Amino acid sequence: MQLRLPRKGLRRWAAAGAALAVLLGGAGTWTAVASDGPAPVHRADRMLDLDGVRLDTSYFTAGDDAGRRPAVLLGHGFGGSKDDVRAQAERLARDGYAVLTWSARGFGASTGQIGLNDPEREVKDVRGLVDWLAARPEVLLDKPGDPRVGITGASYGGAVALLAAGHDPRVDAVAPQITYWNLADALFPNGVFKKLWSGIFFSAGATAPRGSGPNGQAPADPTAPAAPKGADTPGAAPAPTASAGRPGTSRDGSIPGATPATAAGTPAAPTACGRFSPEVCALYQRVAVSGRPDPAARALLEARSPSAVGARIKVPALIVQGQADSLFTLDQADAMARTIAGNGAPVAVDWTAGGHDGGDRETDRIEGRIGAWFDRYLKQDTGADTGPAFRVSRTGGVDSTDGRATLRGATADRYPGLAAGTVKVALSAQAGAPAGTPADRPANATAEGRTASATGPSAPRPFANPAGANPPALSAVPGLGGGLSQLSSLGAGFSLDFPGQFAAFDARPQSAPLRITGTPTVRVRVTSTAPDGSAVVFAKVYDLGPDGRQQVLPAQLVAPVRIDGAARGRTVDLTLPAVDHEVPAGHRLRLVLAATDLGYASPAAPATYTAAVEGPLTVPTAPAVTTQATGLPWWAWGLPLGGAVVAAVLLLTARRRTTAPAPDPELAHVPLQITGLSKKYAGGDRYSVRELSFRVEQGQVLGLLGPNGAGKTTTLRMLMGLITPDEGEIRVFGHAIRPGAPVLSRVGAFVEGAGFLPHLSGRENLELYWASTGRPAEDAHLDEALRIANLGGALQRSVRTYSQGMRQRLAIAQAMLGLPDLLILDEPTNGLDPPQIREMREVMIRYAAGGRTVIVSSHLLAEVEQSCTHLVVMDRGGLVQAGPVGEITGNGDTLLVTLAGPVPDPVVEKLAAVRTDAGLLVPLDGRTATELIGELVRLELPVTGVGPHRRLEDAFLTLIGGETA
Repeated sequence: MQLRLPRKGLRRWAAAGAALAVLLGGAGTWTAVASDGPAPVHRADRMLDLDGVRLDTSYFTAGDDAGRRPAVLLGHGFGGSKDDVRAQAERLARDGYAVLTWSARGFGASTGQIGLNDPEREVKDVRGLVDWLAARPEVLLDKPGDPRVGITGASYGGAVALLAAGHDPRVDAVAPQITYWNLADALFPNGVFKKLWSGIFFSAGATAPRGSGPNGQAPADPTAPAAPKGADTPGAAPAPTASAGRPGTSRDGSIPGATPATAAGTPAAPTACGRFSPEVCALYQRVAVSGRPDPAARALLEARSPSAVGARIKVPALIVQGQADSLFTLDQADAMARTIAGNGAPVAVDWTAGGHDGGDRETDRIEGRIGAWFDRYLKQDTGADTGPAFRVSRTGGVDSTDGRATLRGATADRYPGLAAGTVKVALSAQAGAPAGTPADRPANATAEGRTASATGPSAPRPFANPAGANPPALSAVPGLGGGLSQLSSLGAGFSLDFPGQFAAFDARPQSAPLRITGTPTVRVRVTSTAPDGSAVVFAKVYDLGPDGRQQVLPAQLVAPVRIDGAARGRTVDLTLPAVDHEVPAGHRLRLVLAATDLGYASPAAPATYTAAVEGPLTVPTAPAVTTQATGLPWWAWGLPLGGAVVAAVLLLTARRRTTAPAPDPELAHVPLQITGLSKKYAGGDRYSVRELSFRVEQGQVLGLLGPNGAGKTTTLRMLMGLITPDEGEIRVFGHAIRPGAPVLSRVGAFVEGAGFLPHLSGRENLELYWASTGRPAEDAHLDEALRIANLGGALQRSVRTYSQGMRQRLAIAQAMLGLPDLLILDEPTNGLDPPQIREMREVMIRYAAGGRTVIVSSHLLAEVEQSCTHLVVMDRGGLVQAGPVGEITGNGDTLLVTLAGPVPDPVVEKLAAVRTDAGLLVPLDGRTATELIGELVRLELPVTGVGPHRRLEDAFLTLIGGETA
């Protein structure tokens, strides 16, 4: 509703409004934010004074409805600011919420020191923000001073959401994302210091006091989204910065006339710890130097963790955690889910594909689910779809349109935890074998991929902790591991263990796929020669391919553990990282215990460890979690529908094509005859192919040569009926070629690469391809094609594990299905190494030896010379020369004779030879090569070799005038 005010009263109403704003929260600036939605979003930027600290805030509302609405507090990640969450705040505001964002103490333009969500600092600030919301006239109240409020945020902001719910009973719902439950456990897992992540985050606060970077903020959390660009949008006010000139602040963001900050404010000058509080600064410096956490460090972090108030968190919680996260792993989310659910509150758990290590955070989906969660528990909309109790994102292959991994959701109607549906997998190590050697034992697992029974203790395996713990093994890399995590789900990845620094224990190959969902466990016995009798080991489970070389570390995660009292050996139960990963049939699991890892602190003193497995690897499978069918993208149904419409239009309006000419019986046994072929593409200024004519006979291996742009690929595409020539004719076994001509069933082709489904095996891809032709399975001659292609055991492996050479050979096998009488190959040796090129050459020769015909287009002239019997040389769309290889290279009339010494002129004249730098060019003049060699011997010439007078490369360059571009 709009009110029309008398002009005389405008000033009075404006003054009253300004006074009300000051009373409710201090000076601020209101801005209408441009929006594509039905209602504009209004943003008010304020500096709020809370117990001596000034917090930079933004308040978002939308619509003109005077009714009250629930509120949402939206926190940011460590090192970021309120600007990082502006886009989500606007989305929530459009959905009917009053949204307040803020820059936490020590970040952005806010003052104060970083206390790592100290209850007396950051958590107390959130309570003050809730107080501020309670005074807003548009915020829905449950009772006076108690607003209906939810809190969400990622990482640092997610933890403060949980802490606020534990400290302030007015919080009604939370949606923490990729955050921690116990910060001590996250940074000191099993007593091992997570030095790389700790160093990164300490540097984010220690090296950037206010004003050192854009907007005066510290380096951003690597997981934080890019700041929105709404400030550059016409009609939108710029996002608040240190130099924005807000009312009541100077250009550097300080309060005019204020004294230098004390412990509650910003340090007066940069220190070694920047904006960290003194106790946090001392903790990090102490642990970073010693490399080992002490009880005081653990106590401080635990006191500032949500776990400290876990028993008091009794509000609905949507817990979002990342699989690609070596900072806050899935076990942190598991602990918070079990605790909050145990308090009787509704809980849903969502494992996304990304995390602190990078990868796909699935931002749109997660923000939509958070909105639905708040709709249900803040708006109390019982019809809101909050999603399943548990969801995990799984990689479903690669999108052929952009090369990105596609995601599929797997769900369950209850959270299964990290140890549901466990199975036992026996491990063993070969005595005397080097660490990491596969245990080559026969596969005797059951149909479910489980071993029938556990084995006893394995043979002890020694490995060393090197001096200085250097070089370290490599598993997760902050900011990079997310991409590697998605690669691991596709059968690829990167990890590094140095020989002698680890012990490996292998399971038998899986006879069926095994899906791991949760934390595997294993019992091991470790002995240490370290002076203090301790050992620090890093446990990880690899997915090992059938050939023993493909080794994938799921999610790039490792479990560190400090084992004290191991001088005489100590048995411990290891809990490995929580993952969701499928081990394909034929693969095996490998347990590795390493002495070092790049991301963690290891003892500097050298020591030798000995490890033995004392039981099976217990693997959780979570059988109740089922993968959803992949939803169809719009183009999956839109393109066929559009194609049907186009086809109908063509049928109704286009001219009928002329009837194909009758077959020529005289050419019934001629694989290919091209006559007067010409083609000019629309908009082109020259012919791609011009008046081309040649003929190919049975049993020939024909090489189609020419520089780039010669028209080779266009010719092949016309040959296969993919494009229509402007003039001329192509006949295959006497039949004129038209799109869809039946005679094309006698043609197999590999042109411009072949596409395969990466998750299927080589054999499955070929069977699926042949089934798509609609021809009987017995006509495929699959085994014969595979024997010629010589792929061996690789056929049973998924194509995503293939090398480039194996993919090429699989493509050749696909082209040879049905044993076509005419085989067309475009650059079949592209990307192959020399042994693979030789194999491809033998494939073509073997195929033609059975009376069939092969046409190959290639730039490797030396290979063409060795594998082809005939050549067709093209240039600028036309034919340059065609004929047997020997004729084109010139070895039919002249031979090159190389000699060890000089030859007298009379002898040269008698032979009618020509001197060259390489030797003598001697014409045969009707003699055979054998007769000529005999004559040279009789003349007592020092002959060292006789051969063709030029190579194919020389002939080719001569024919095209030396132009190769």
